[in-house]
Amino acid sequence: MTPAGHPPIPARKVGVLLVNLGTPDAPTPGAVRRYLAEFLSDRRVVEIPPLVWQPILRGVILRTRPKKSAHAYQQVWTDKGSPLAAITARQAKALEAAWPGVQVDWAMRYGNPAIGDRLAAMKDAGCERILIAPLYPQYCGATTATANDAAFAALAKMRWQPAVRTLAPYHDDAAYIAALKTSVELQLAALDFEPEAIVASFHGMPQRTLDLGDPYHCHCVKTARLLGEALDRDLTIAFQSRFGRAKWLDPATDTVLAGLPDKGVKTVAVVAPGFSADCLETLEELAIRGRATFEAAGGERFAYLDCLNDSEPGLLMLRSIVARELAGWTELA
Repeated sequence: MTPAGHPPIPARKVGVLLVNLGTPDAPTPGAVRRYLAEFLSDRRVVEIPPLVWQPILRGVILRTRPKKSAHAYQQVWTDKGSPLAAITARQAKALEAAWPGVQVDWAMRYGNPAIGDRLAAMKDAGCERILIAPLYPQYCGATTATANDAAFAALAKMRWQPAVRTLAPYHDDAAYIAALKTSVELQLAALDFEPEAIVASFHGMPQRTLDLGDPYHCHCVKTARLLGEALDRDLTIAFQSRFGRAKWLDPATDTVLAGLPDKGVKTVAVVAPGFSADCLETLEELAIRGRATFEAAGGERFAYLDCLNDSEPGLLMLRSIVARELAGWTELA
């Protein structure tokens, strides 16, 4: 019974919060500057002591990088906002439509909608059990862990917390590998050429993360191996998005693409298995700049293959791995 004068307690619900990296609110230098300030101030993303790092960030990076990044965002921006936000929203909507009775929402680790805001809204709507689902197939402290950190920080401020679970990395999950295989094969079949090589490009991380025991590199390598076996062809693994002067995981995607023509490889397809949704790093860095790099080196035909996004194989995979994590809370097909 609700005391007089108090709002009624909502009916109990199960919720799922899809989480991805983040996006600026607009493709403008000001919006990008705010986004980068939050992103690059995360101690899990940049592990340099703040007393050393913050003067560099505020004094150089945030004065120069936003304009360049804003131009890149402008090339891929949609009428629904950034591709990452638009696709993640569609993924959430599709999952909720498939599961009446389960509330599915989405949030970004950096930018909007914020994880804490969406968790509070879900709790207010009656979600007493929530699965926090970072959509990173390969675990990394700078992605999966920081998304969970933000969720737990928000929970720490709640008097009445929901019960929570977190989605485990799914880099070698059979449903994920099967979805990648189907997606890649469908897109390859639609090309008007046969690529001599397929490059699997993952987001890069500093070499230091591997040395300290982060499993990310191992997860990426295993994903590429399993996908190559499923496709019955060799994949070339590479790492993109290097930043700063520190040594990063090798080989670098741009270096690989630039070197293929000299090895006699004139046609290539690039797939980004580590991204659950297309974003700046795939649509601008790979599809636009990657193509330019390959063709400038003498390449003749280039194809970028879309991420799983909200495609049929991608949604079937999400339904499979999320439903498994909700077992015991609700029965889903």
